Amino acid sequence: MSERPTWDQYFMEIARTVASRSTCLRRSVGAVLVRDKRILATGYNGAPTGLAHCREVGCLRTIQGVPAGERHEICRGSHAEQNVLVQAARYGIAVEGATLYCTNEPCSICTKLLINAGIIELVYESEYPDFLARALRTEAGLRSRFIPTK
Repeated sequence: MSERPTWDQYFMEIARTVASRSTCLRRSVGAVLVRDKRILATGYNGAPTGLAHCREVGCLRTIQGVPAGERHEICRGSHAEQNVLVQAARYGIAVEGATLYCTNEPCSICTKLLINAGIIELVYESEYPDFLARALRTEAGLRSRFIPTK
């Protein structure tokens, strides 16, 4: 009989599965919002509902040679963390006090949204080069745990 996964392993595996729906050409990211060991919402990175995906029209950031972590405003996609919050809002799910499991460390834009939404903990398995995001989390008291991919 195999050993049961820990809660962290369980929710992170679900975040990886959610990431498989990503339509981003650069990075597949999945996010799962959890409270009291129950899933509230999921999100992955990609173009808004009903719009052409980057896989269909290309990536403007790649075409312009924009490095990772820069010029988020010219990306046609929304980040997984943004989409998980939007999905919860769309269906009337309160997220205050929740934990976010995410395959990647959130950028500073997503970090600000998570702080304002009342997320109390962040668990991620891949680091992202955004020092402002880390500083904002520290200042806000948003607990963060890095669990490297095995």
